[in-house]
Amino acid sequence: MEYHNPVLLKESVDGLNIQPDGVYVDVTFGGGGHSREILSRLGEKGKLFAFDQDEDALANKIDDPRFVLINENFRFIKRFLRFHGIKEVDGILGDFGVSSHQFNVAERGFSTRFDARLDMRMSKKGSLSAFEVINEYEEEQLKKLFYEYADLRIAPKLAAEIVKARKESPIESSERLKEVLSPFLFKEKEHKILAQIYQAIRIEVNHELEVLREFLLQTEDLIKKGGRLSLISYHSLEDRLVKRYIRSGMFEGEPEKDFFGNISVPFKKVGGLVIPTAQEIAGNKRARSARLRIAKKL
Repeated sequence: MEYHNPVLLKESVDGLNIQPDGVYVDVTFGGGGHSREILSRLGEKGKLFAFDQDEDALANKIDDPRFVLINENFRFIKRFLRFHGIKEVDGILGDFGVSSHQFNVAERGFSTRFDARLDMRMSKKGSLSAFEVINEYEEEQLKKLFYEYADLRIAPKLAAEIVKARKESPIESSERLKEVLSPFLFKEKEHKILAQIYQAIRIEVNHELEVLREFLLQTEDLIKKGGRLSLISYHSLEDRLVKRYIRSGMFEGEPEKDFFGNISVPFKKVGGLVIPTAQEIAGNKRARSARLRIAKKL
């Protein structure tokens, strides 16, 4: 089963500052590339837990006594680590976004390249799919979704066109959706606009931003003092949440200051923003939008 080359592999695992006997978590297992690199740096007493809600990822499970793969969404990280008797860890790595495997399997419905039923669920157990979003959401909901998650000024037109078309018959496939929206897919920007539309639908289907917020808020309790967070984002909405959380422990507003003007925050950033080299992007196009941020628990 073909999965993508892990993005920013060395940089993200270096960011964890691995202790050989430490306990680490890879919350986005996928093809296991980052997990294998973490295991290569752990000693016999080290431990690695990995999360992936996609059943397909189970085929990549690593046969190693130090490794445990949990087939669940990482929004439940604290609950499932407690189940395994783990209350604190030395570091957490996350490589968000969609894997190349998910993009390349036509029937998953993530890619604009294939004609497939509208799906886009990261886990096949998910109850909400792209079909429901496109065929059942109110026009106002669709407009908001295309505005907020894709930053498209043509959001009202897209929403209105979808609602008009589905009155005649349900929009079931990616090809049909493309056909419905064709008046707004200007030739020179067609791929970009479609990618933005698909991103917005996918974020909604998988509650991606909500999941990320829930996960980040649990890291403060889970990571030991001096432990690390190493997180790779692929679009500005994710990266903004990660950046704000690392900076202030919050997603909106500013933290309160004490009498002396000091603020109390759970993490301190380590280094600056890390982006892939031109060489890595040349060998792996998926890497081009990757943004890595590293933080240390105070």
